[in-house]
Amino acid sequence: MVMEEGCQTPRSPEAKVGMQVEDLWDIQEPQLSPTEKLNACFENIPVSDFPPAPSNQVIEINSDATLAEAVKLLSQHKLLSAPVVDVDAPEDATWIDRYIGIVEFAGIVVWILHQSEKMEGTSAFDSVMNAADDTLSPALAAAVNGVASPRFRSLHPESPTATCGNFFETLTSSDLYKNTKVRDISGSFRWAPFLALQKSNSFLTMLLLLSKYKMKSIPVVDLGEYKIDNIITQPAVIHMLEECAGLHWFESWGSKKLYELGLPLMKPNSIIQIANFAERSSILKFLGSISSCVWLHEMLEVSMPKNLECLVLVDEDEPVLQAFKLMRQNGVGGVPVVESGGRKAIGNISIRDIQFLLIAPEIYKDYRSITAKNFLTSVRRYQGEHEKNSPFLSHMVTCRRGNSLKDVIMKLDSKKIHRIYVVDDMGNLEGVITLRDIISKLVHEPRGYFGDFFDGVLPLPANSRV
Repeated sequence: MVMEEGCQTPRSPEAKVGMQVEDLWDIQEPQLSPTEKLNACFENIPVSDFPPAPSNQVIEINSDATLAEAVKLLSQHKLLSAPVVDVDAPEDATWIDRYIGIVEFAGIVVWILHQSEKMEGTSAFDSVMNAADDTLSPALAAAVNGVASPRFRSLHPESPTATCGNFFETLTSSDLYKNTKVRDISGSFRWAPFLALQKSNSFLTMLLLLSKYKMKSIPVVDLGEYKIDNIITQPAVIHMLEECAGLHWFESWGSKKLYELGLPLMKPNSIIQIANFAERSSILKFLGSISSCVWLHEMLEVSMPKNLECLVLVDEDEPVLQAFKLMRQNGVGGVPVVESGGRKAIGNISIRDIQFLLIAPEIYKDYRSITAKNFLTSVRRYQGEHEKNSPFLSHMVTCRRGNSLKDVIMKLDSKKIHRIYVVDDMGNLEGVITLRDIISKLVHEPRGYFGDFFDGVLPLPANSRV
């Protein structure tokens, strides 16, 4: 229950929010659907009422910090992302001018893949070298030229060299990695310029940004002090929902079985092996360079499966960089690893796990190739030795279609995660459920809701109605 036993006091700040929703739920027009009622409830609660994040989760990263320093900070605080402060901004700068974006592990993945891809062949590599002095900062240009030796030229995700055991030791010890600043990778920020909420914005806005607009966390700014007052994360929202168990509005929704809510969103036959996407990527890359084949390029784009309602599996023998490449291409935060040739899961690789290729590259040195299986084995061993209480162990967390949404929320909260895989009685994968899916069954975006909220902020989802 959300009340402390024997009194009418909410047991937690999150439960207090749930009771606000309950009070608003009771006065909604009876003809409204449950989703419409919840939309109205959450629209009437300001994000200033969201419980404050622990102090160790409200961190900022300076724009002149190195990439290595940013990775270390995110890893130490167990965060997916953090706002970036422009060190050149004047002291009296507004929050819009003070922050240049949000750096996250997804952007770091983009940077790593960019380094490996541009070193794929001589022509592409030389074009980067020739343009370096004109287009890059002096420090970064010097760093790029510092790895212009033949031994780096075959380092791309699909080559044996790129995934050999000492690849990341070589990368993290290079001047390129040591000299690259956070501001140098600002082009890989998902949200740039900086996107934040004001205290007066609503819970509905926050929920939609976390779901449809795929934000990993949302800063809340104090307009009076020009600084971040709170950061709302996905696990914090899941915990809030868990604390609302027992309330009428929650039970009317959370007591339903997953299959009754149409979850998971993908169909059982919409499960794609990573090899299909790798093949598709190679074909489209080749066709894209041949103007006379535009019609065939478009036909393949239409006929090949899209990622929106597909669960993509990674074979245990695939190079681990292919898994991160797949996450980047399909805008997902994690992929399951399955036994070779089957659909039985052996683990999960999430976007945050890229940190283990950078903070502990030595753990792979005994492998000739860093496959997905080797990566999982090494990370589990490393975490067992160094992070025994870590909530980010790369083991699978699963459920069944017959479980209730409440069961799923409880399990997600207990593990401090926001992704759970659906399996059948044999343990074969049938789909995935994320916080975004859960929110999509809770509220919806009214037409024209955001108005000019996103002006100047890129990119927007392809199906955006803004």
